[in-house]
Amino acid sequence: MTTSIPSQTPVAPQATAPAALPDALAGALVFFASGAVLVLEILAGRMLAPYVGVTLETYTAIIGVVLAGIAFGSWAGGRVADWVDPRLTLGPVLIVGGLLALATLPLVRALGELTVARGGGSSIVLLALFAFLPPAAVLSAVTPTTVKLQLASLRETGAVVGRLSALGTAGALVGTFLTGFALVAELATTPIVLGVGGALVAAGIVLSAVLGRGRRRGRPSAATLGMLAVAVALGTLGVAIGDRCQVESAYYCARVEADPSRPSGRLLRLDTLRHSYVDLADPTYLDFDYARLIGDAADVFRPPGAPVDALHIGGGGFTIPRYLDATRPGSRSLVLELDPALLELARERLGLRTRPELAVRTGDARVALARERTGARDLVVGDAFGGVAVPWHLTTLEVVREIRRTLTPRGIYALNVIDYPPSRFVRAETHTLARGFRHVALLAPPESVSGRSGGNFVLLASQAPLPLDGMRERIAARGGGEEVVSGRALERFFAGAPLLTDEYAPVDQLLTPPAASH
Repeated sequence: MTTSIPSQTPVAPQATAPAALPDALAGALVFFASGAVLVLEILAGRMLAPYVGVTLETYTAIIGVVLAGIAFGSWAGGRVADWVDPRLTLGPVLIVGGLLALATLPLVRALGELTVARGGGSSIVLLALFAFLPPAAVLSAVTPTTVKLQLASLRETGAVVGRLSALGTAGALVGTFLTGFALVAELATTPIVLGVGGALVAAGIVLSAVLGRGRRRGRPSAATLGMLAVAVALGTLGVAIGDRCQVESAYYCARVEADPSRPSGRLLRLDTLRHSYVDLADPTYLDFDYARLIGDAADVFRPPGAPVDALHIGGGGFTIPRYLDATRPGSRSLVLELDPALLELARERLGLRTRPELAVRTGDARVALARERTGARDLVVGDAFGGVAVPWHLTTLEVVREIRRTLTPRGIYALNVIDYPPSRFVRAETHTLARGFRHVALLAPPESVSGRSGGNFVLLASQAPLPLDGMRERIAARGGGEEVVSGRALERFFAGAPLLTDEYAPVDQLLTPPAASH
């Protein structure tokens, strides 16, 4: 009887798997690297704002670029981990990720100046791409590299991948909340980036030394010293180039500039916007055309010198509240300003003196409006901006009705908006005001009304007839060239424009941003 022996296919011997890291160390690396990516993503908005403003396009570009970096880094990191011993690459990945994080400062500040001149959505994407995709990609390679190192057998795959993925997500969450709620409130962008980048480089150097094979550990290697030198150089370069901010808050990059032609004149810039002009010696001096139009409306809607009760949505340089204080003694103004740092800047550099007659409440204006008494205000002035756009939640029919509620029966709402041809946003906002008030008028240069140009538009709204003849007389008396558009002409202006509501208010998409500013 013949016994057959089943043939066996020879199996190639497998390479010995590299020794895993302690679970706590592996989890900490993934947690830290993922958190660092999200810290950079949150800070990217503040870093780009002085050059491209704060718009939906800015945040869309940042989120899209960082997500692309995470996807590419996860894929590439996993591929490299299959080819090269992860013990040899994990430390260098952290080091390179830290160096690229440090490089965001000089990159944004150098390339940002070119972006200011070009403008446009493509420039925003390119700036975000060059500055933030590389660190996001490299740091996202930490997770698959660590997973490869920790896998001892296929039986553990689910547990290892699941645990490290969860820790990576937890790190991203902590990085997001820590940055948004704490770091940007306490520190400027530069020290945060320097701290994160430096910590990554230091962690990578230590890890490389611990995991290195056959290396001398008595003294730093030439590569280590080189990496440290590059990190110091990048950090120094980022600080040396500097940014545009005198004050960097959670919302704005702000600075005050002296006017060479007027010794007491001061210009407030917020991000890319020439936001407000203040004359320290003469609060009745209004430099910007839109401020003059609002001043005209404030002058003619009540008898000269009569005190009024005013609410101001947006403080900025606090120009109009001080104008009312000077031209209508005894008036009371409450300013709703989002940014506490801006209030302090106005006190320190713009001569603002708050008191019961000129009070400031910090926080979101939409929330504060709900606490306003019905029929208490003679005048509401809207001058709040995020970049060149009015924040969307301050443009809708719902907030228009809330403002109408706070006004007296003959009170006036004066709103400043910016738009450029084809003027889709200002037409939509005019339509929205016309649905909320009985009487609405548009004040702007003829070329802006016709759609040949753009810039600032001032909208007036009231339940009572507006003092339009008085407005025309005031504009003519000071030599202004603005038109006063109302009635059927105004209806033709906003014909076909959408109505803005809390459910539908695509302000950033409707607005055509200029390459220039306010």
